[in-house]
Amino acid sequence: MEAYLYESLKENKIKCNLCSHRCVVKEGRRGKCGVRENRSGVLNTLVYGNLIARHIDPIEKKPLYHFQPGTLSYSIATVGCNFKCRFCQNADIAQMPSDRQGLIMGDSATPDEIVAAAVKGNCRSISYTYTEPTIFFEFAYETAKRAHAKGIKNVFVTNGYMTAEALEMIQPCLDAANVDLKAFGDKYYKEFCGARLAHVKETLKLMKSLGVFVEVTTLIVPDLNDDSRELEQLALFLVDSLGPETPWHISRFHPTYQLTDRPPTPLATMVKAREIGLKAGLRYVYTGNVPGEASENTFCYACGKVLVERWGFQIRKYHIENGRCKYCETAIDGVGM
Repeated sequence: MEAYLYESLKENKIKCNLCSHRCVVKEGRRGKCGVRENRSGVLNTLVYGNLIARHIDPIEKKPLYHFQPGTLSYSIATVGCNFKCRFCQNADIAQMPSDRQGLIMGDSATPDEIVAAAVKGNCRSISYTYTEPTIFFEFAYETAKRAHAKGIKNVFVTNGYMTAEALEMIQPCLDAANVDLKAFGDKYYKEFCGARLAHVKETLKLMKSLGVFVEVTTLIVPDLNDDSRELEQLALFLVDSLGPETPWHISRFHPTYQLTDRPPTPLATMVKAREIGLKAGLRYVYTGNVPGEASENTFCYACGKVLVERWGFQIRKYHIENGRCKYCETAIDGVGM
């Protein structure tokens, strides 16, 4: 299928304007994502409707804690990614084309089939997740339009590297996103992800201005992005650019893929990072894969009471009424709270 968002250049070259790499692709070659190919001067997507994963998940698994909590989300992915993260947790599918000589696998599906499956599964949303949704943009876009027509919300779980053109195109159908802000140093992005920090920051700000509900996730890797000053700068960026109401999920690193030379993130580092986020002014800071009540529960930022008690991805107790704290009536930020 012909891809969206590209321009023709001389000598049958193509410039892809889907993500911020803006790859110039020669005839017969693919972009960095490994799933968009120049065929005789026409850019083709190789993964349209070619799904490698489809599951029904709790929305909390995305993770989204302040968007329709307690509901189910129909989650889909194709192979491929426009990042080359050395710590990729889904490398078997995300890095399949780059690691396995261009291999693309998946089962055929149509946008209408995905929406029908979401309805049948009692899902309030469809999440484009597991790999980077930007690289299967055409299928996500067509599915999202049909989902909205049925009253189903759409969620991107993304590295935030889409161009402004792509984001503005899908924004009318995009309700929420969890964006990985992998670090707050450009060196880290270049060396460990094959990308640049500035583009992610611009995407986050644009999402906010366009009315997309945003939560942010940061994987804390020992001795690479866990410096207290850097974490403070990241948290302050969220407060200043997105607002103190932005939920921040701090995720614990476990050795995987090409980054196996360092240990899991110490629990003390996770606790410290959460404290830094709260001190910077963020109202809701969560730590993933860490035991303890502070890691999963939502607290009222005014009175300090536990409002949402979670166990894993399940909600045990819920003390928010009409979007307000049951105890002090402070408005709690989010969608469908």
